[in-house]
Amino acid sequence: MPTLAEISAFLATEFPQNKCTVEAVGDAAATVRHPVGFAELRPGGTVSGPVMMTVVDVALYVAILGEIGIVPLTVTTSLNINFLRKPSADRAIIGVCKLLKLGNSLAVGEVSLYSEGVAEPVAHAVGTYSIPRARAELAA
Repeated sequence: MPTLAEISAFLATEFPQNKCTVEAVGDAAATVRHPVGFAELRPGGTVSGPVMMTVVDVALYVAILGEIGIVPLTVTTSLNINFLRKPSADRAIIGVCKLLKLGNSLAVGEVSLYSEGVAEPVAHAVGTYSIPRARAELAA
């Protein structure tokens, strides 16, 4: 299976607009980090929902790729997020993903989001990804 460095290199090449960095991957899990600056804030001084949804999506993608190999056409089919509390406007958003099910055609995982250094989650999400049928051939 791909290493953290290989997944990070893939994301840097194929998804360069993504601001997340991969902190950990493996054992059906992943942790990603998204810096927070002025561009990530919405009126009221909180991190925008689209930024937090991006962190969820990237964390799920990384956890899945860590298990099946680098299969670019693994795509989101659903994503449900619950915003729990206001994230800090001056701390990175950390996404911690755990895969709940990894089948031949679908993967389901949950992601908890945190403001860096704060124990209570700011959001919780569940997502499903579609895995291409020929994933082994695509990863080769």
